[in-house]
Amino acid sequence: MIFQDKDVFNVLFEAVSEGVIVVDQTQHIVAANESAVSMFGYDDDDLINKHLDTLIPKTYRANHHKHVDGFMKQQKKRQMGQGRDLFGAHKNGSTFPVEAGLNPLHINGENYIMALVIDISVRKQQEEELQELNDELERKVASRTEQLSATVEELKVANQKRDIEIKKRIEAQNKISDALKKEKELNDLKTKFLSLVSHEFKTPLSGILTSAMLLSKYKLEEQQERRDKHIKTITDKVHYLNNILNDFLSIEKLETGKVSYKLSNFMLTKIVDEVIYNANMLLKEGQIIKYPEGIDGLSLYQDEKIVELALSNLVHNAIKYSPEHSEISIQINQDKTTTTFSVKDNGIGIPEKDQKQIFNRYFRSENALLIQGTGIGLNIVKSHLNNLGGEINFFSAENKGSTFTIKLPNKATQ
Repeated sequence: MIFQDKDVFNVLFEAVSEGVIVVDQTQHIVAANESAVSMFGYDDDDLINKHLDTLIPKTYRANHHKHVDGFMKQQKKRQMGQGRDLFGAHKNGSTFPVEAGLNPLHINGENYIMALVIDISVRKQQEEELQELNDELERKVASRTEQLSATVEELKVANQKRDIEIKKRIEAQNKISDALKKEKELNDLKTKFLSLVSHEFKTPLSGILTSAMLLSKYKLEEQQERRDKHIKTITDKVHYLNNILNDFLSIEKLETGKVSYKLSNFMLTKIVDEVIYNANMLLKEGQIIKYPEGIDGLSLYQDEKIVELALSNLVHNAIKYSPEHSEISIQINQDKTTTTFSVKDNGIGIPEKDQKQIFNRYFRSENALLIQGTGIGLNIVKSHLNNLGGEINFFSAENKGSTFTIKLPNKATQ
């Protein structure tokens, strides 16, 4: 016996609710408390002097002795089976899931291992039940999505009827400007809807469904303001989902090499005006965009849409991650070979530890997790720029802002 005082050993050993098993260097069991003996289905002293393999299912025995030998050499406390499931072998031939913590012992010049073993069968059963509940929830979400698709189709029909009504009102009241605005709002609702269940889609889909249900309750003419409010909510969320789908389609094209670039000569003022015009609709209260100076007469021979996409992404990010009443500055410089675009903001910045991963697909920095986004925009921009012979870099400090810089050759080559 490895313990000198048997009475003290028994008191301490049997007081532990977990199963306790002690093995020597040859992996033979020299002590086991009542909890361990009962857990594995044996009688009081049945386990003494038996090899540890007795308690291990046959399918796991092949490499187990190597793990034990390695633990004997390291002599450090650790959790057994990290990264994989562990099972114990019951006397009746069945197996059950366990957790085991290993502790080295050195007694009377001999090395031993004490294992604390816990039967986690109940927990595993609960986890399986929880997984079944999650699967059922996903099925319900899919069903709700199908219902939502039907609702959107009904909205499209309603919008078509509403278009006719608006056109008649335009002719009767000769208020062309007001009617065009309403028509635009209604036409925006005709965005093609695709059913895609994912983490990024659940929140906007829920908002669309809620607004659609409330919209049907406002049938009186004097309730037009409330209808417009919910129509605006639906429009914004559908646009957000559409942008996500466009990003995923762009990734697929980039990965499969199906991207074809349309090179042409264009004036820089054309894309800058378009980018700033669209960005103005996203500005927070008090935010302003500083127009680049000295770009009249500058041109590029590149893919115009890709250059506009890249500059839009940087400007939209600057707006999203900057506070109200702040300035976003755009600067453009051109020499004989290269055109450089810089977008500077005074926003939340990028933590230093996250900066190496900022162009990785789906990555979002720690301080931006609560702000809506997919983390694929910069990855797409970088891929396109690489294909066109350009590059993108940035400088950023947390809580002080960021400056993103794009460099493109003045004349792209196929």
